[in-house]
Amino acid sequence: MQFIKNIVRNEEGATAIEYGLIAALIAVAAMAAMGSIGSNLNTTFGKVNTKLTEANK
Repeated sequence: MQFIKNIVRNEEGATAIEYGLIAALIAVAAMAAMGSIGSNLNTTFGKVNTKLTEANK
């Protein structure tokens, strides 16, 4: 009976799950931010490429 009480009171598993959820949310936010930054960089490098191409004509 004491074993069952200890399992019910044990919160280490719940804490590990909470940390896992926090890590997952951070990963999703990082991927969204990197996608936006990548899109902006692609646009910037495209503009630079266009200007350099025009300058070499």
